Amino acid sequence: MSDRERRSKTDEESAADLRAGLTHEQLNALHTLEHFGWTLRFVRRPLFLDPIPVVFFRDGTRFAVLEADGTANENPGFKIRP
Repeated sequence: MSDRERRSKTDEESAADLRAGLTHEQLNALHTLEHFGWTLRFVRRPLFLDPIPVVFFRDGTRFAVLEADGTANENPGFKIRP
């Protein structure tokens, strides 16, 4: 087994890592959005601030930030590089 194989995480582990630290409201909203084709792609984790989960629509053209109260903000005030 190579080092890369030992270090690579399964999809389930990666998904669990992304969800770690999210509020109950964010997790509920994410569960609902996933039924409509949205996917959690990454979580911004700025120092000393709450995590910022970023979800993308299935076609990849739209994204939104899940606020701490579970609302989806499609105009978060920052750009995502293509």
